[in-house]
Formats: sequence, structure tokens, C-alpha cells
Amino acid sequence: MEKAAFKWAIIASAVIGFGACALAQDIDVGKIEYQSSCAACHGADGKGKGPFGAALKSAPTDLTVLSKKNNGVFPVNAVYEVVDGRTAIGSHGTREMPIWGYRYRPPEAYKLKQADDYVYSPPASPEGVVHGRILAVIDYLNRIQEK
Repeated sequence: MEKAAFKWAIIASAVIGFGACALAQDIDVGKIEYQSSCAACHGADGKGKGPFGAALKSAPTDLTVLSKKNNGVFPVNAVYEVVDGRTAIGSHGTREMPIWGYRYRPPEAYKLKQADDYVYSPPASPEGVVHGRILAVIDYLNRIQEK
């Protein structure tokens, strides 16, 4: 009886595990990052019409035309430097108080803790966590470019 119960527990665990893997493939981390950190100003569609955009002195950039404005090439490095703060954008705030808090700051600016958020699993360095977040946003922005 115990062997049969153990066998069914193993089978159930495998089925649940495979189901979780299938669900994990459906998660769009870049879109989630964008929605939680950018959409308030740039809009859910990236066109610069977010709910907080009207409160800004200058209109938020339409992020769906970055490639179009760069001769059809998505400007990965330029976008990375805006997100991590190396290229200052007035409405993003000062580097001491960026609009996103410390989510996309260069890793040497702070130390991540276990409780920081869902993305964290202790790497050798927090640099990988921050780099992954930024690349996820960049990947999403690249995918929503107008053709």
C-alpha cells in the first residue's frame, strides 16, 4: 500500500512540475518589468500616453518608435544607459532618487537583500539581477517597435 501511495505521489509531483514549467514559459518578464516600472508614464502600449504622463513638464517618449528614429535599428546601448541612469532624463529623476527607486541602478550603488523582490535568487553578485531586469525591459521594448 505504501509503495502505491509513494508511486502516485511521484507521478503527481512530475505532472505538477511539468505543468509549472509550461506556465513559466508563458510569463513575459520584460512586459511585467515594463508595466511595473515604465507604463505609468509611457503607457501600457509604450506610446507615451500613460496616466502620469500628463503631470510631467514634457511628454513621455513614444517608446514604440525608437528603431524608426534610429534608421530601423533598435538602440540597445542607448536604451540601456537611460534605464541604468548613465544617460540622464530629467523626468526620470536624479540618480539619487530615480523614478524607479533602486530597481535599475548600477549594482555598485547598493546591495540586494533576500527580500528585495520576486526576481532575486542569490547570485554571486547583484549585478546579474539588475542586468537581467534591464535586459528584460530592453527585450520587451524591442518587441513592441513599430514596423
